Amino acid sequence: MAETYNQDNQKIVQDWGTSARRWRTLAAYLRRNPSLIVGTVLLFILAMIAIGGQFFIDYSDAQPLSNRPSRPPSEQYPLGTDKFGRNLLAILVYGTYLTGKVGLIAGALGVIIGAILGFLAGFYRGWVDTVISLVTDVLLTIPPLLVLVVIATNISGKLDTNQMAIIISLLAWRQPTRQIRAQVLIMREAGYVKTARLGGTSRMGIVFKELMPNLIPYLMASFVLTVATAMLASVGLEALGLGPQNEPTLGMTIYWVMLEGAFSTGLWWWWATPLIALIILFVGLYLVSVGLDELANPRTRRRGI
Repeated sequence: MAETYNQDNQKIVQDWGTSARRWRTLAAYLRRNPSLIVGTVLLFILAMIAIGGQFFIDYSDAQPLSNRPSRPPSEQYPLGTDKFGRNLLAILVYGTYLTGKVGLIAGALGVIIGAILGFLAGFYRGWVDTVISLVTDVLLTIPPLLVLVVIATNISGKLDTNQMAIIISLLAWRQPTRQIRAQVLIMREAGYVKTARLGGTSRMGIVFKELMPNLIPYLMASFVLTVATAMLASVGLEALGLGPQNEPTLGMTIYWVMLEGAFSTGLWWWWATPLIALIILFVGLYLVSVGLDELANPRTRRRGI
């Protein structure tokens, strides 16, 4: 009984020591990768504004009100109001949320489709790889904004953020497909995959037990980059007036700023709010992408990590 008790204690101590070492390793890595920390903090702040702000600010404040004129920042309206009487603090909250929603949906769909196609092309090779690579390479030569403008123009009157996300995801899978295919081609020739194959592991077993765990850092980095690209595409379409007309996204706010001449009429608080939010958003995504790329790509890791 006493021997079992001692063995249990020793196991607990060993597990705690292993866990402590892992946390120390993670902390040491994060200290050497400040871009990941700074980017995560910036995105976390915006997420708290976009999600937490909805508990305090009503969505109706982000809708046009003809009886409320444009006002500069004040105690009642900390960020002021625009020409349509909309509270710009509400625009910041709901606009950031809707823009982030478009990017996350389009990014997730793009990476899922890209991961499936990349796995099929890189792992099975042959005619499957030829067809997928040919289609991907051809579509990569087509300017995505041109295609998105044509599609959005035909349905712009009925467009909402969910539809916009799906439209953008139609081309968001191209780059993830090429990147994931390249990684799978490298990994399928690795020693641990050959050992698993010789050991009788099925193809699906190799994919889910050997390849997928090692591809998670690449998938994370690809997801962040795809989200940033999708957000940039959505803001570009909205700034052209091809976005959801009745939803206060950051891109549509930029469109109304340009249409109503906020720059020339001195309404600096109108254009400053969405512009600063977009700068913080894209800087945060860029820094997180750089940090994850350093984690996923051994060639870019710093010494000592």
